[in-house]
Amino acid sequence: MSAKDTTPKTSQNGADNANLLRALPSVDRLIGHAAMSAVRDQLPHSIITSAARAEVDAAREALRVGAISDLSLEAIAERAAQRALQMVTPSLRPLINATGVVIHTNLGRAPLSASAIEAMARMAGYSNLEYDLEAGERGSRYVHAAVILRQVTGCEDALVVNNNASALVLALSALAAGREVVLSRGQSVEIGGGFRIPDVMRQSGAHLVEVGTTNRTYVRDYAEAIGEDTALLMRVHASNFRIVGFTTSPSVDELAGLAHKPRNGATLLMLDDVGSGALLDTTRYGLAPEPTVQASIKAGADLVLCSGDKLLGGPQCGIIAGRKEVVARLKKHPLARALRVDKITLAGLEATLLHYLKGEAEREVPVWRMISMPEDELRTRAESWTARLTAAGLDCSVVPGRSAIGGGSLPGETLPTWLVSLRPPNSEAKSNDPDAGRLATRLREAATPVIGRVEEGALLLDPRTVLPGQDDTLLQAVIDCYE
Repeated sequence: MSAKDTTPKTSQNGADNANLLRALPSVDRLIGHAAMSAVRDQLPHSIITSAARAEVDAAREALRVGAISDLSLEAIAERAAQRALQMVTPSLRPLINATGVVIHTNLGRAPLSASAIEAMARMAGYSNLEYDLEAGERGSRYVHAAVILRQVTGCEDALVVNNNASALVLALSALAAGREVVLSRGQSVEIGGGFRIPDVMRQSGAHLVEVGTTNRTYVRDYAEAIGEDTALLMRVHASNFRIVGFTTSPSVDELAGLAHKPRNGATLLMLDDVGSGALLDTTRYGLAPEPTVQASIKAGADLVLCSGDKLLGGPQCGIIAGRKEVVARLKKHPLARALRVDKITLAGLEATLLHYLKGEAEREVPVWRMISMPEDELRTRAESWTARLTAAGLDCSVVPGRSAIGGGSLPGETLPTWLVSLRPPNSEAKSNDPDAGRLATRLREAATPVIGRVEEGALLLDPRTVLPGQDDTLLQAVIDCYE
């Protein structure tokens, strides 16, 4: 049997490609084509020119690699017009989260309450961000949100920065640069995006002292590690993983008591990074206990750090709550200005915190409304979706399933739910069904993208994470995919 011929194609093909390359339209000719008339009237000439040039370059590259598509003048002009429109279209788009993952990091984490959205819109213009209305003079942005945080968490003072990673960097830089920080070896963790506690320590100038073992650390381990260069004791919540079984770790009040024990007339500080920003008791919803900010404050932590856009349910930010004199040291640090948040974020955070202060978080904060949603309500909604889709001729059914909390909160914890299972036409019940994958792709390409999950050859849609008012849009997108 002869070997497979790997000789390049004949020179005739090369000649054909050369002819096609010469036939590609000039940028000016492309711009003048009728297919680009609409965008010519809408967009600046610079955008039109850039899009036309890019499309000619793309056609030239397609010829070079042999990926020849429609290279007619009209086809290239139509693609150039579409490219021009894409160039002036924001890349951030709203979508429908039907995955069942409540705090979905890839989909923007916590959705905001209606009050938070309204508050952020109101603050888009001028505001008293750094103006004292009573005194009629310059004020401080640090006062905003701090008052409500003191009421909600019981802290003496608070500072808001742009995320919890920033909060940790600022706290370590201001309180422990050039000194030692004692941490359990089991809490020297890495979270999303390669953010590692040892790396943060080095960046801040603090020296990490690891104690104990991966699964068991005692108060005595911390006590034995304390020396003249020790600045603080730290606890870090393992936000995205869990160690189970033969485990031991000191409580916040034990570490705070050890830190505050006088040594040569001085005391250490105790910092608690609780991660998710939970302000409600998660065990009430059948979930594992998650450390709350107010519990750590009450237990004696000098500083408590958390995210604003996880279980707290607000905009992305980092919250630093604790003793007044300690927070004051952070406010004076040069990094504080670099990490500060804007008026829009502060407005959204204040509005979110007000839900907790007024005792309405379970009803008004979307994250908690989703977590507390009863099973019968989820089933009723799933059955309603199925009825409408079946009436449109689609093959679907209601099946039991599980929703995840996600977002580095309550790792491994799920809640029972009811799902709509969509079976693509001519699809077999098997894992990684390509038809189910294509259906998921088509839903992502809808005017308002719908994100579900593919399991066992079906596309699953979880009503738990679909916001009120999105049902009609979701169902129409599904129906359109089958047409």
